[in-house]
Amino acid sequence: MENNGKNAQKGQSGTRNKRPRQQSQNNGRRSNQKGRSSAPQQERKSGVSRGAAVRAQKRTQMDAQRIANQFMPAQIEQSPARRANVIDESPRLRIIGLGGMDGGGSKNMILVEYQNDAVIIDGGNDLSVDLPGINYGIADTAYVETIKHKLRAYVITHGHLDHIGGLPHIVPKIPAPIYGSKFTIGRVEEIFENFGLPMPEGFQLQTVAMNEDTHERLKIGEFYVELVRVTHSIPGSTCVVLDTPVGRIINTGDFRLDPNPLDHERTDIERLIELGNEGVLALLSESTTVERLGRTPSESTIEQSFVDIMNQAPGRIMIGVFSTNMNRIQMIVNAAVHHGKKVAIDGRSMVSTLEMAVRHGFMKIPKGTFVPIASTANIPDDQLVVICTGSQGEPSSALQRMANGEHKYIKLKDQDTVILSSTPIPESGNDALIGQMVDDMVRNGVHVFEHRNHDLDHVGPLHVSGHASQDEYAEMIQMTKPKFFIPIYGAYRVKQRHIDLAVEQGIPRANCVNALNGEVISLTPEKIEINDQVPVGTILVDQTGAIVSNVVVKDRVLLAEEGLVAVVLTINKTSGALLTSPDIISRGFIYMREQEEMINGLRAEIRRAVQQRFKRIDLYRFKAELKDHVTHYLFEQTARSPIVIPVVNVIGGKAESSAPKTKTDQNGQPVREKTPEEIAAEQQARFQAMRERLLNQDSRVD
Repeated sequence: MENNGKNAQKGQSGTRNKRPRQQSQNNGRRSNQKGRSSAPQQERKSGVSRGAAVRAQKRTQMDAQRIANQFMPAQIEQSPARRANVIDESPRLRIIGLGGMDGGGSKNMILVEYQNDAVIIDGGNDLSVDLPGINYGIADTAYVETIKHKLRAYVITHGHLDHIGGLPHIVPKIPAPIYGSKFTIGRVEEIFENFGLPMPEGFQLQTVAMNEDTHERLKIGEFYVELVRVTHSIPGSTCVVLDTPVGRIINTGDFRLDPNPLDHERTDIERLIELGNEGVLALLSESTTVERLGRTPSESTIEQSFVDIMNQAPGRIMIGVFSTNMNRIQMIVNAAVHHGKKVAIDGRSMVSTLEMAVRHGFMKIPKGTFVPIASTANIPDDQLVVICTGSQGEPSSALQRMANGEHKYIKLKDQDTVILSSTPIPESGNDALIGQMVDDMVRNGVHVFEHRNHDLDHVGPLHVSGHASQDEYAEMIQMTKPKFFIPIYGAYRVKQRHIDLAVEQGIPRANCVNALNGEVISLTPEKIEINDQVPVGTILVDQTGAIVSNVVVKDRVLLAEEGLVAVVLTINKTSGALLTSPDIISRGFIYMREQEEMINGLRAEIRRAVQQRFKRIDLYRFKAELKDHVTHYLFEQTARSPIVIPVVNVIGGKAESSAPKTKTDQNGQPVREKTPEEIAAEQQARFQAMRERLLNQDSRVD
């Protein structure tokens, strides 16, 4: 999927922005509760019950858990053991969306399963995940791992990250060859090369480049696979044609029907019509922009706009584009060469993809056109064009660093021109990021050309979508003439619109299904239905590429929302007296210098708690009670429930420990001692058993 339709390239240039707290109601985040503040003690109502504080803390934890649970891993139930080679004899094709069937079309991944064979179409990531320290999410493949003996291949529609970004995590666990067009396979190999984490011992990446122009068909298990060329915003985009024992299915991938693409690689309409005439059982069609009327303009309509701006720009020109849009970059390079300008490329992801495209012959760059970004200071201003990442305002992207004045080589100044050759990704929250970036540029005297304002600037359009519009979606249905229709890669409401459009093209509504992730679409030559469900979920990945536990995410959300308070005590074991004043540390909760009265009150409460309870209970229980006591006090004063961490240093004797103690038996083997809590639980159990025996005895007669 292209970036302006989904989130395929968001955050490639560095750490992603997290929206401020007041906007956090999006994606299920809690907004600030009414009445919350960090007001001093005298401005708060006193007398809040301990129960109210505990309940408030539980609500806070539940809110954090609810946010984390939106990205839960799949829950696999243990089923009775059976032979791995058991074959389902029923002639049914199972189509299961592990990702991409809801939520706007991200982490796209569709499993096609027939008896003892299976293939996976795409394996993307979701860069829209808005959680602290999380870079993206991928589809949980727990179900695939249960049938990995069936998996014959991964077949990839195109090289955007929402279709390939999960492969470095998935393929090493569940190995199988990866099939795709030449450019797509180049992108796959590129992301594996740049992944940054070691691969499992013995893993070898297997890729197969298929020729989409010759209608090459390969046998994979019980399936025959063919790739058919379609136009999108990245070279090598294809439909996947899968001939199965049940019938032919087509996955469109992301597409538009551009009659005049820059690279002349038009959608292979003739082959799609031919396939439709031969018979198509089911069409799985992307649904990203099905709500947009008419047809998507051709990429060629924006070429003249770059020429016109370069004619009038007095100084340097910086152009922000999506890093994988090679046709757009080729168009800009052509305009620069026409004006005798040099071109510099900035942005790690863009440089990496461009190098691959040039190496495989997808780009034609005249010798001497490119200059290193580090040498741009030596180029006259009116002779320099910089193509860079950051058209979505991504933090740490090249364009954003220019706007912030943090770029190492480019300092924006008066007479500079910036072109944003994109539109904000829908439902991403990027509008605000782009707006702030443009404001920063304009303050420096820079004129910024945006597609949405191109009429105001008296220039032509600066961006076209890589996705179809309604007329093209309808045409895809007309060409392929499917018996059954399954909308994919889109929000549920959008897919329902797509079904309405399919019905208008003559497909019976009973032959259309709007499935969610995990729902099993069962397909026979006569019938389509949803008759089962498999576990699905989301695996979260941080900026290093490491998997992040859902429990960690919950704690991060709590820290982000409420902050942390640590209480450090040093206590004499013998006397139970505090040896130093309680040390209180606040992070993300309050500014302690402005809350001295409250902090002093907290210290007094802690001293009282130590005096009353330390000598009477074990250390583990004392820490638990201290945590509850501090939580209650802070909620009473601020109506907030930060994470409280008690640290108790015991001096003058060996401290009691909550961890089970160990001794050794006569053979020198460790013997675990029971904790006081375990002993108490056993005593309670014995008492309960004794009580039940007494109550069950026959009545005594004196």
